[in-house]
Amino acid sequence: MVAMPLDVLILRDPKEAAKKCSLAPLRGEEGLRFSTYREDRVLEAGARILLHPEGELLGAGDADAPLLLVDCSWRRLPTLLRTVRGELLPRRLPPLASAYPRKSRTFEDPGEGLASVEALYAALALTGRREPRLLRHYRFAERFLALNPALAEAPEVPR
Repeated sequence: MVAMPLDVLILRDPKEAAKKCSLAPLRGEEGLRFSTYREDRVLEAGARILLHPEGELLGAGDADAPLLLVDCSWRRLPTLLRTVRGELLPRRLPPLASAYPRKSRTFEDPGEGLASVEALYAALALTGRREPRLLRHYRFAERFLALNPALAEAPEVPR
């Protein structure tokens, strides 16, 4: 069985530090499209799975669906989503451990929060589309996979 081509739309918050962005090295990768948030611009997303902490649990039924990942802090998510139009199906990831060493001086991070690249990799792996290339520039990849062995064992996407 051949998997559907990867179709991931990433809405990135320009208020996030570009040099700390775990997704930045993935610009130009096949199947990933980046869009930068602007308050005055609508993003037409079409029909997509939206990774969202309050959605239903992501599952096998979500395989091959296009994906929308919003790359921002938890508190800014509602603001960025106000500019997105489309048929969005909110889905959340199961509890996973992050390898990213986060520190916020202003807000407490959710206990199950992941770096954006971790969330992207996990969402794809959990729907049968493991893409090791997405972690090749992530310096915490080995630790992330060690903390979440089920993700490392998911089958790779046939090419």
